[in-house]
Amino acid sequence: MASGIASQVKEHMEVLGSEGGHVGIVDAVEGDRIRLTRNDPDAEGKHHYLPLDIIKRVEGNTVRLTCTVDQAHDRWSEEAGPDGKAGAAPRGTEPGSSRAGP
Repeated sequence: MASGIASQVKEHMEVLGSEGGHVGIVDAVEGDRIRLTRNDPDAEGKHHYLPLDIIKRVEGNTVRLTCTVDQAHDRWSEEAGPDGKAGAAPRGTEPGSSRAGP
């Protein structure tokens, strides 16, 4: 289903959480994820990426997610860091956070 959804997602679509809150604006689809624009107020000047598998539906100019805004923010990953490695860890999983693994 992800590939069918991916073809429906277009640049500048608004991404909304399941409760209707604003998550971001689509910049592009890259593989199995959406890249959100970095100039959105919640983006803090960075591109963020969300997996296509959390899209519930695309309707009009809106992408609706299966999760809330807060859950989407917990799942998104950031653009490549200074070391050139693609995608930083999702927020809250970095070393020292309560959700980080051993």
